[in-house]
Amino acid sequence: MSPIFVVQEHWASHHHFDFRLEIDGVLKSWAIPKEIPDVRGIRRLAIQVEDHKLEYADFEGVIPEGEYGAGKVLIWDKGTYELVEKSENKIKFKLFGKKLKGIYQLLKFKEGNQWLLMKLED
Repeated sequence: MSPIFVVQEHWASHHHFDFRLEIDGVLKSWAIPKEIPDVRGIRRLAIQVEDHKLEYADFEGVIPEGEYGAGKVLIWDKGTYELVEKSENKIKFKLFGKKLKGIYQLLKFKEGNQWLLMKLED
């Protein structure tokens, strides 16, 4: 069975998108301040956040005030993906979603939890 990905639109303290890839039994997660690129040439900052349980891929609703991530969450896109290449500083994958399709890449900056998300091919 192919691993899943999900993008959740999240209205928390700041509106952003949570991009999640199923890797090693969890959802590796990145907060992206702007919409996920659907064309080549657009790059987005992606801040890696804590892993989430796989069950969280189906979550839509409101996280109550006072809890981490308080605010409204909607599934923006969901599907499967194929891992093309993975190293400590690079994850290349092909998405098969309703909105997002094609080959994408996450590149890690030298320090911290900052990555760059970009679409490489349709």
